[in-house]
Amino acid sequence: MNAVNFRAAIHISAICGLYLAAAMLFPALVDVYFGHRDWLVFALSSATVGFFSLLTAAATRAGPPPFNRKMGFLLVNALWLVFSLVGALPFMMSSLNMGFAKALFESVSAITTTGSTVIAGLDHAPPGILMWRSLLHWLGGIGIVALGLFVMPYLRVGGISFFKMESSDTNDKPFSRIASFTRAFVLIYVLITIACALTFAVLGMSQFDAINHAMATVATGGFSTHDASFGYFKSLPLLWAATFFMTVCSLPFSVLIVFMVRGRLNALRDPQIAVFLAYLAAFSTAIAIYHRLQNGVPFHAALAHSFFTVSTILSTTGFASEDYTLWGPFVVTMAFFMTFMGGCSGSTAGGIKAYRFIILFNLIRTGLYKLIYPDGIHTVRYGKMTVDPDLQRSVMLFFTTYLALWTTGSLTMAAMGYDVLTSTSSVITALSNVGPGIGPIVGPAGNFSTISDPALYLLSLMMLLGRLEVLTVLVVLTPRFWRS
Repeated sequence: MNAVNFRAAIHISAICGLYLAAAMLFPALVDVYFGHRDWLVFALSSATVGFFSLLTAAATRAGPPPFNRKMGFLLVNALWLVFSLVGALPFMMSSLNMGFAKALFESVSAITTTGSTVIAGLDHAPPGILMWRSLLHWLGGIGIVALGLFVMPYLRVGGISFFKMESSDTNDKPFSRIASFTRAFVLIYVLITIACALTFAVLGMSQFDAINHAMATVATGGFSTHDASFGYFKSLPLLWAATFFMTVCSLPFSVLIVFMVRGRLNALRDPQIAVFLAYLAAFSTAIAIYHRLQNGVPFHAALAHSFFTVSTILSTTGFASEDYTLWGPFVVTMAFFMTFMGGCSGSTAGGIKAYRFIILFNLIRTGLYKLIYPDGIHTVRYGKMTVDPDLQRSVMLFFTTYLALWTTGSLTMAAMGYDVLTSTSSVITALSNVGPGIGPIVGPAGNFSTISDPALYLLSLMMLLGRLEVLTVLVVLTPRFWRS
């Protein structure tokens, strides 16, 4: 690795540290407003992080380096590591008295928009801490969309590039410059958050709850201000509103921008949108019918809870309206497999993502056709676009690595003494950035507060691996990456 590039990565990370230091002042003001003494925690954390970030930025300042692929891999990992460590500082210093392992887990869960928590008693937690968790979610969501749209396609490890999206007029790009696209994205991200918060407030949430839940919803993160999550509010209209916003934010933001800014209906032809919405509707309807027949729940309530539950799992948000593991084995089994799936590329959702399933299906179909007609020309397509060999290879590599990590992580958890359900469920929910898993310990009615420190470190790593598309982290761990 070129030394100048390494220095530049540190410099950029320090600049981002300054932004996080400024962001800490917001929860400090929240604590001041509610009269909680933890405002000092955020003030001190902000000053500490700001001071060291400023010194580091000044010491590593140099001319802009050439942005090559190695630099991209290093920078992505450095930024997410810095965010996780800096985000953990207020948790450690707060009145919750969290150790480093739990503080790091909570920070990683927030910044990766996973939504798993080690905090019990959220209803009585310091308001600044609750706001900090939601704010980390929201900021992480911005970074995740930027990764999915710009960085991952460039690094050839994930995502369908926005600039390669199919268009009826190939000479008419919706945004010819990344700067223009970024401004439009941030504006729409903010507007969706405001619309979500206002909707929640109108439907009965307090202003504080509405703001926190809106940031967690738009980021598809899942942190709540109550232990019962959305079940605390006992409102079907709130469930439908949250379902709508979680679904919208599981769609590619590039498509949302083209549609909302340019009003171009053909922007909605991205194949992954139809696939994602189709299995969301199918799974929700099936669970609603089962819930009605199995448990005698009124169909309108069963429909609201099932759509909410399916959307919160597929969008990898992780809210809960009820303990769906009590609905029956069919729901539990379906929820487990949905944990793998995720939303769309270029959204704040995690998981394997719909576009990979489309490409994998077409790879299998093309392979079968080639067995029948070995001399024919068979191409793998994504909609009207031909999938190049690099993307095909990255999809297959992702699938195999994803399953290998899940297997290895589950066996490691089992070696630590956890049962098979907790082991397999906690690892896949971390790797897919979903939040709650299956079972009495890490299920929707539980949390991760009783998980041991070594297991929390393992799950924190899994959350980072899942959020950074697995290969982005693993490639930095190979010796060849560091050779000049």
